[in-house]
Amino acid sequence: MDHKKIKMMCEAAMLLALAQILGYLRIYEFPNGGSVDAATLPIILFAVRYGAGWGTLVGFAHGVLQYFLGNGIAIDWTTMIADYLVAYALLGLGAGLMKGKTNAMIKGTLLGGFLRFVAHFVVGAVVWGKWMPDTYFGMPMTNEWIYSFLYNAPYVVLCIIICIVLILLLKKPLKKYFEAEDLRAEN
Repeated sequence: MDHKKIKMMCEAAMLLALAQILGYLRIYEFPNGGSVDAATLPIILFAVRYGAGWGTLVGFAHGVLQYFLGNGIAIDWTTMIADYLVAYALLGLGAGLMKGKTNAMIKGTLLGGFLRFVAHFVVGAVVWGKWMPDTYFGMPMTNEWIYSFLYNAPYVVLCIIICIVLILLLKKPLKKYFEAEDLRAEN
């Protein structure tokens, strides 16, 4: 195995570990599993550095870790797969599609976060919607899609905002990593 692949695998392992730790540092936790934290930032960083394929794989691995080590909540196999494996794989895919672009970290956070939201939103309406409460945020709930949007949008949007704020704060000291300058220098 060559030096570049070993470096990439070590980076994936370190960033997955950091993501798991950040996942435990929840700012707020919604009932049934949604939480506000910065756990997705290391996954976005890896994906932006190595692209959509590797980003999808590391996002998927993050989903597995979040479910099994982060006290994941699922009511059946579809919610486990969609809310963890698919959602975080889509996060890595979306962020990875921004590799090499100007402001890739911000764009990757937005696209990856949006794709993650779509996964949560669909499974929220199709599966979790069967258990929606009669009222949510003081409003009567009669539509699963509206309930899923109202449940999932706040925590996913807050996670995206937290990541963007951290990216802006860390942009200068971590510029060469955010823009993958260190990887281009190796080529």
